[in-house]
Amino acid sequence: MARNLDVILRRKVANLGDVGDIVSVKAGYARNFLLPQGLAYRSTEANRQRLERERTAALAAEERDRAAARTLADRLEGASITFSMLAGDEGKLYGSVGPRDIAGKLTEDGYEVEPRQVLLQETIKMLGVYSVPIRLYPEVEASVKVWVIKEEEE
Repeated sequence: MARNLDVILRRKVANLGDVGDIVSVKAGYARNFLLPQGLAYRSTEANRQRLERERTAALAAEERDRAAARTLADRLEGASITFSMLAGDEGKLYGSVGPRDIAGKLTEDGYEVEPRQVLLQETIKMLGVYSVPIRLYPEVEASVKVWVIKEEEE
């Protein structure tokens, strides 16, 4: 007969449960996968208290990160950046402006933004003014004006 072991999940595990759930699993599954991967603790009173402390600390860290993202979003909301690019007569750029370019320019201006946070559907390939959303945190976005102007040839 296979022995079962009660474990407390530290993370959501597909087809098993959510964080904090106490589930009964085969001893081998717990010993060989869940425990070594850090996905669960053995179900003891000390580990229940440990998980509650971790959850409290995680919620505090999440709230701190969300507050920092809101502060950055407020600063970014009025921001405007300009790219001077070579372009043809119809306004088509000889290059393009992508998330990495936008994040780099914003970082130069003192805003900490990563390319993955720039929500650009496709790269900018024409002259113009674009409103580009920046997702700083889930539910926290800001919009930045991106000006793409024609570089004067010498």
